[in-house]
Amino acid sequence: MEQAGILGLGCYLPPRKLTNKDLEKMVETSDEWIMTRTGIKERRVAAKECASSDLGVEAARLAIKDAGLKPEDIDLIITATVTGDMAFPSTSCVIQDKIGACNAAAFDINAACSGFVFGIVTAKQFVDSGLYRNVLVIGSEKMTSLVDWTDRSTCVLFGDGAGACVIGKANDRKIISYFIGCDGSGWNLLKLPAGGSRMPATEETVKNKLHFLKMEGNEVFKLAVKVMADAANKAITKAGLLCNEIDLLIPHQANIRILMAVAKKMGLPEEKIFMNIEKYGNMSSASTAVALAEANKEGRVKKGDHIALVAFGAGLTYGAVVIKW
Repeated sequence: MEQAGILGLGCYLPPRKLTNKDLEKMVETSDEWIMTRTGIKERRVAAKECASSDLGVEAARLAIKDAGLKPEDIDLIITATVTGDMAFPSTSCVIQDKIGACNAAAFDINAACSGFVFGIVTAKQFVDSGLYRNVLVIGSEKMTSLVDWTDRSTCVLFGDGAGACVIGKANDRKIISYFIGCDGSGWNLLKLPAGGSRMPATEETVKNKLHFLKMEGNEVFKLAVKVMADAANKAITKAGLLCNEIDLLIPHQANIRILMAVAKKMGLPEEKIFMNIEKYGNMSSASTAVALAEANKEGRVKKGDHIALVAFGAGLTYGAVVIKW
């Protein structure tokens, strides 16, 4: 029986690599310090003139081609991003124009690093209801545009990239369950203070570096492990499965220690955890999108496998999706 599933996948990473050795020349840090605490070796950095829409366009085109579709076949575009080209219009509208998806409605969602998971869940509702046939979900981020390159606690963590999938009625790669949630009491732990209606841009906000992301790292770490494991377990239970029946867990690539702690909490061996954090760092909503596309391309999933995507992000948001490949 057909139900909402993945028709096509694609991802795009800008060519420039910023290694830990490069960062040693920019800020007081070391390759050993970064690797030990985060598991990140390098990250991608988009060119100055490149915006999130440009990254998203490349991933979108690949996903549409992989689905065997044309841009005009897309009915809806959902872009998950916290680094949109501008406050408005939505980055989805810009992407719609650039790829020629002339028949598509378009909007953005902001669930921070959980955005791609939230996007898949949203797309599933449109497809299952019969309202739309082909929904393009994109996670696209230029996180390096929000980084304070003098803050060694955060500048080593983030990178740029985009991933995308097309959701439609399918006989395989079906989305069989999901769970999304939020603990709004943690909104203050990870944020971009200035630039919104609460604190519009002024000479003072720029001088005080309030247009760069701020994070309470230790608190985020503790909550991330708990909510990621809980969200994954709830989605897996809703799918009628046990944790050990999951063939591959694709988590948000935030920190190697978080990923290992989540795996331990769920009782999953390391070989069942997909990780590409060493190459890309934390790309916010693009992390799970790129990881899903790469896991598929590398043959880490095969027909009949059960895979789970799980993420957490600023808000604090969290969510998980189980897919039968």
